[in-house]
Amino acid sequence: MSQSGIVVKELRTYYGEIKAVDGISFEVQEGSIFGMLGPNGAGKTTTIETIVGLTERKSGQISVFGYDPVDEIDEIKKIVGVQLQSPSLFPRLTVKETIELFASFYPEPKEVSEVIEKLGLEKKANTRVSDLSGGQRHRLAVGLAMVSNGKALFFDEPTTGLDPQARRQLWDVILSLKKEGKTIFLTTHYMDEAEKLCDELLIIDHGKIIASGSPASLIKESFQKTAVEFLDPDFSEEEKRELLELNLAERVNYETGKNRIILYTNEVSDTIKGLIDFASSKGKKLKDVMVRNPTLEDVFIKLTGRGIRE
Repeated sequence: MSQSGIVVKELRTYYGEIKAVDGISFEVQEGSIFGMLGPNGAGKTTTIETIVGLTERKSGQISVFGYDPVDEIDEIKKIVGVQLQSPSLFPRLTVKETIELFASFYPEPKEVSEVIEKLGLEKKANTRVSDLSGGQRHRLAVGLAMVSNGKALFFDEPTTGLDPQARRQLWDVILSLKKEGKTIFLTTHYMDEAEKLCDELLIIDHGKIIASGSPASLIKESFQKTAVEFLDPDFSEEEKRELLELNLAERVNYETGKNRIILYTNEVSDTIKGLIDFASSKGKKLKDVMVRNPTLEDVFIKLTGRGIRE
């Protein structure tokens, strides 16, 4: 039976009057991938920084494999690797020299060549940090956490700025680290990333937990119906109210910023027929209609009333 590697109880971290983290509690099981999903400014980075001792907490309890970051920070440094969104790197060092430097901070680091290979940076091994692209610097930052060979690895939005192929390559790296028995804590605002990687997930907004569980359980608990999604044909506010009154579906979401409407229904054919008839009666044409299973993004919109990137 797995044990909790990281335990957080009633954690609060404030910046003046700003409640960046506001009374959250959770446990991360050893050898699992634990995710924190939320928009920018939700408190994800502050949570990581507080757990690893980079930011002082206002109140609450933290245990990282039995160590408290306030009283036993030196012990925690030996067993964790951390990738931050904006790490301070030495611009004149090469990729290889940078990873070698960070490897020297740990008692039993990974082989530098292995880290470089896994991150696809072989051709950039002798390139100075100042000459790397933004995506390459981000991969290097992930490598600085990996080389620690720590029991717990913290990745703060690890795939931001990466192209789709590089993102999926990094997903494979993270899953391979789990197979090695590492405990992984990652933050993300990508729904597909959370669904693909995470065993357990917290959805956080404005410093508070609004939902928790496995990705599959969160979706199942929130939706048992099928989603019918389509491009808003420029319905007026009155027409949108009329659409709601038609009772074509259990729920209607309007994705602000994406100009899309989502209906959730058990009767897909009846809903689509009714929708087509309604649009036709208003002189509107439906475009880009798709039928799909609900996702974590649907869950987030249902819980917060807005999309993840707003």
